[in-house]
Amino acid sequence: MKRHVISLTVENRHGALSRIANLFSGRGYNITSLNVAETEDATISRMTIVVTGEDDILEQIVKQLNKLIDVIKVIDFTSEEVIEREMLLLRVDSTKSNRHELIEIANLFGAKVTAVAQASVIFELMGSTKAVEDFILLVKPYGIKEIVRSGTVAIANSKK
Repeated sequence: MKRHVISLTVENRHGALSRIANLFSGRGYNITSLNVAETEDATISRMTIVVTGEDDILEQIVKQLNKLIDVIKVIDFTSEEVIEREMLLLRVDSTKSNRHELIEIANLFGAKVTAVAQASVIFELMGSTKAVEDFILLVKPYGIKEIVRSGTVAIANSKK
């Protein structure tokens, strides 16, 4: 099983997301991350889908995605060099005595403090999925109250 990052450009039409997601679920694959937003052209959106699966079945899904009427372009970034980012908002338990430790950990990752309350701190982090997961692991012992993640976005790191 391999992690696949698939980028699609699609026309903004009612039901496009549903048709695309059904291709994955119909094959028994769970989408672990899905991000959709308009591109520079408001009639077109870019989707970044992360899924773990076998190469041959995902190759078939990519072929089927290319046949969908709403899909303009499909790129499987699995074998390409890409830049991936994810955004995290995390609320963690905090007291006056441990707040400094939490802020030091956040600084190591480049996370920002976005809100401070009497019993918690909210951090914002933009980084690779690995950096986000590592940050979560380090602050987990303090008591995580809430996690919100954007999902992966990716772009080819072409040298052109």
